[in-house]
Parts: sequence; C-alpha cells; structure tokens
Amino acid sequence: MLTSFVSPSMMCVDYRRFAETLRTFEEAGVELLHVDVMDGVFVKNYTLGTDFCRNLRKMTSIPLDLHLMITEPEWKIPWFDVQPGEWVSVHAEATGHLQRALAAIRSAGGKPVCALNPATPLDVLDYVLDDIDAVLLMTVNPGFAGQKLIPATLRKIADCRRYLDERGGGGIRIETDGNVSFENAVKMRAAGADTFVAGSSSVFRGEDLRSNIEHLRRCVT
Repeated sequence: MLTSFVSPSMMCVDYRRFAETLRTFEEAGVELLHVDVMDGVFVKNYTLGTDFCRNLRKMTSIPLDLHLMITEPEWKIPWFDVQPGEWVSVHAEATGHLQRALAAIRSAGGKPVCALNPATPLDVLDYVLDDIDAVLLMTVNPGFAGQKLIPATLRKIADCRRYLDERGGGGIRIETDGNVSFENAVKMRAAGADTFVAGSSSVFRGEDLRSNIEHLRRCVT
C-alpha cells in the first residue's frame, strides 16, 4: 500500500489565520494543499481561482493539489501557471477531450489526476492509464463542503484499487474527496485510498489543526 498523504482543503481555512495555518501545515509535514476551483457551470458554486493559486505559491513551498471543477479544462490549464510537481485534477465528466487535458498538465510539469464523480464508472480510465499519476474519487457529489459520505463510494475505492493493480497501475495513487472524517478515513484507507482531502470533518474540526493532522495521520497509517 502506498504511503499516505494529507491534502487539507484550502476552501475550509479561516482566512483570519491564513499565514498561521500555512505555518502549521509546513511544521506538520503536510504533503499537499487542496485547492478547489469551481466555475459555477460544472458545479453550481464559485470558489478559489487563479489569483488565489498565484498568491498561495508565494506563501508556502507545499505543492498545490489543484482540483479543477470546471468545463473544458483542456483549454484552461495555462491559466493556472502549473508548477513542477503540483497535482492537477480534471473531471472526466467535464470534457470531451480528457486525454488532451491530462497531456496539457503533464506538458506543464504537473502530475495529471483524473477526477470521477461518485456515479461515474471506472472504465472511463481505460484509455488514459498511461496519462495519469492519480485518480481522485469523489465520495460526495462535488460542489459544496459539509456533505455526508455516499456509502457506495467505499466499495468504489476498493474496486478502483483492484482495477488499477490488475492493469499494472500499482503506482497510481487514489485520492478521496468528501466527508473525509477521522472515522471515514479509516475505512477509505482500508479500501485502498492513500491520499486524503481533509476538510471540515477532520483537519478543520475545531481549532487545534496540529492535533487534528496528527489524528488523521494515525487513522490512515
């Protein structure tokens, strides 16, 4: 099983304590910072954008984990000035040119990730396995924080791990996003997930970020 990564959701940060929060993440060895980008079209919400990404990079050396919940991402990758080593997720449901979008991320030096909504079948991945470094499995329907886990997605995580391993994709990571509580993280890890988008149900539950990160790591080790 791959080493676990924690990717706190920047959508959940208390912006009054932004710099302090980033210092805590750095001291705790957080691997990634999850940045939700929503365009009001693919999902009915607006969130973080290109200026946020640009300024965040100036404040921390932690690689960004860009989750592009936007239509036609293949044409918009250059907007984000992707940096080497950053993760960039595009939704298979948001484009008719998935391979082109993934190739654009790779060309920019990023790590391409294919994101799938809860009801999207895994066979969407059949012809892009050579183009991805990870799969982002939504465990809630995308667009809003604070939703409850869709139980069937736990089985989907296990199915995805088996699917990847059977096709020589043992090194492809599985990221989960949606109600990654301490309790659910244990189940997700057991099913085969290794990267966890942590929001209001774990890392940002209460005020003690450091303790929450340590608790989450124990849950997914």
